[in-house]
Amino acid sequence: MENKKSNIVFYVSLVICAVIAVWAVAFNEGFSAVSNATLAFLTNNFAWLYLIANLSFVIFGLFVGLGKFGSIRLGPDDSRPEYNTLSWFGMLFGCGMGVGLVFWGIAEPISHFVGPAAGIEPGTAEAAAFAMRASYMHWGVHAWGCYVIIGLAIAYFQFRKNRPGMISCALEPLIGEKGAEGWLGKLVDILAVFATVAGVVTSLGLGVMQINSGMNTLFGLPSNLIVQIIIIAIISVIYIGTAVAGIEKGIKVIGDINLYLVFIVMIACFLVGPKIDILNNITGGVGDYINNFFSDSLMITGYGDNSWSLGWRVFYWAWWIAWAPFVGLFVARISRGRTIREFVLGVLLVPCLLSIVWFGIFGSMGLTLGMNGTLSMEALKEAAAAPEVALYLVLQKYPFGTIISVVITVLLCTFFITSANSGTFVLSQLSSQGSLNPPKNRMFFWGIVQSVMAVGMLIAGGLKPLQTVSIAAAFPFIFIMFACMVSVWKALNQEVAGKDDTSKYSGN
Repeated sequence: MENKKSNIVFYVSLVICAVIAVWAVAFNEGFSAVSNATLAFLTNNFAWLYLIANLSFVIFGLFVGLGKFGSIRLGPDDSRPEYNTLSWFGMLFGCGMGVGLVFWGIAEPISHFVGPAAGIEPGTAEAAAFAMRASYMHWGVHAWGCYVIIGLAIAYFQFRKNRPGMISCALEPLIGEKGAEGWLGKLVDILAVFATVAGVVTSLGLGVMQINSGMNTLFGLPSNLIVQIIIIAIISVIYIGTAVAGIEKGIKVIGDINLYLVFIVMIACFLVGPKIDILNNITGGVGDYINNFFSDSLMITGYGDNSWSLGWRVFYWAWWIAWAPFVGLFVARISRGRTIREFVLGVLLVPCLLSIVWFGIFGSMGLTLGMNGTLSMEALKEAAAAPEVALYLVLQKYPFGTIISVVITVLLCTFFITSANSGTFVLSQLSSQGSLNPPKNRMFFWGIVQSVMAVGMLIAGGLKPLQTVSIAAAFPFIFIMFACMVSVWKALNQEVAGKDDTSKYSGN
């Protein structure tokens, strides 16, 4: 009976993914129309909720991490971290930001520069300052706040309470054990599987498009569907292999390599780039980010022009919520033995700081070319419209641009692999009743499913509809994440008050 129950999430999730994939590929026009209409309805009517929710996730995470619960360990009191801090950061960063960081590092600031929020003239110094502030906001603590909520809930109940690593189990203080094992719990876990598949597949597709663009720029390799399918096939062998090898022998190794490459690329680009502009934009941009934190977090108006906020800020907040089940579960899995304070500060602040430095360097490289006239507004608009090309277009204007482009293309591959292998691990965990070490055949299976879906979406003509529907499908996760906050708060208070006998959970 238990095996049947544990297989429900796997089979139902698989059917939903298959239906969505067939609909998206065979009836792409209708699928796009429905997904776009759904997203427009949610963002227009619930933008206020997305903004309030994401700010509350950040505040809650800091409050729990810095408060009286901070010294509680995610595991028995005598437990210690499984992975050294550098490897932990490497896996956090590779899983949480993934290909998107490289994809948007230059393209997003340029996009805000040529198309800023209402009231700011495009192409001006004011637009450039806004571009940096907006990029820091989108890739800063709000993204990681979403991951903290799910990750903390899973890690606390899995390692401290000896419950399976499922989102449904983290809700037991609210819905009870029967509720977690019943239809409501299964629905929560199925939604998590679908959001994970759609999010990872979209990231894979974006990464492949940019890798192909880089190879086209560097080596003249054609930029077409056949080449992209070959790239997916080659990299799939690596990411499935590293996922099956496990965290210690596979995912951790690639995560370490990825982190080293990130530092190499940032140092190289800083040395050849506009150093004073970079330092000024990091310094001033962080100041603007902090000074405008609350107003930018709640950037909506009842009567003005909200088009920029809906198209960028609300879209990003919805996208991070869609990624929260996947990243949160993986972050929880690699955080056993850390204190809640270590977890919150490590997950919320360190990757955020690294992202700010990344955007400070790459954003400045693009914006400086616009401000000094090296690239015209028309060229910048074209770059913003084709983000996968923008990176290489800008790098070619700097010394050693070709060499750096080659290294960045390798980095794209490692980011691709870290996102995909951690996604494969999480999907296998979710569909194996929260097992800490899911069956290898299930990891192999989910790896193939992700690759096939990425190919299918590229054949259908684009990844945007899948990204859109994943965000729409993740809307219920706002309420699930609110429930996770209440559940964790309730359990922590019971433990501190001595009403919860944690000794019976000491063996995991």
